Amino acid sequence: MTKTYSKTRTLVECALMIAIGTVLAQIKVFEMPNGGSVTLLSMLPFVLVSFRHGVKWGLFTGFVNSLLQMLLGFYAPPSNTVWALLGMILLDYVLAFSCLGLACVFAKPFKNKLAGVAVGTVVVCFLRFLCSYLSTVFVWFSTAPADMPVWLFGITYNGAYMLPELILTTAGAILLYRFAPMLFSAVDAKKA
Repeated sequence: MTKTYSKTRTLVECALMIAIGTVLAQIKVFEMPNGGSVTLLSMLPFVLVSFRHGVKWGLFTGFVNSLLQMLLGFYAPPSNTVWALLGMILLDYVLAFSCLGLACVFAKPFKNKLAGVAVGTVVVCFLRFLCSYLSTVFVWFSTAPADMPVWLFGITYNGAYMLPELILTTAGAILLYRFAPMLFSAVDAKKA
């Protein structure tokens, strides 16, 4: 098969994962008042792209997803400054969703592929939490209750939805790997 065909196939697969992730993001278990929600495994397709196609395609797919998420549900920052808007765009969307494409990097040191899938998934979900936490501290700080330090509010608010999301996504990745390990195999462009 030709190299063009392989790239086209990868692009189509990534587009399909973006579509699946977008649909899953609309299935919300619960939603927080200032953004953030527990969804039905909406991060799993992006983790899967990372394992199948590597960091480059994983980051690209996560980035495209971040743009789509902004179009579908943009929360305006509490202050009307350019810095707040840029901080929110970067931390709540671009970096938060793009980092999901790094799962394969954190899984690489593990000889046991299942352990690598679990650790890679946990780490990228934690990175997404970290992005949301930093956004709360630097952009959404005015939404914190007066009697609570902003750093603590950032942990509790974002932890309320990101911890369940991390657990669900990791459990989903482990189960998917258990029942269909070939989905996590890196696609070799020469064989595709």
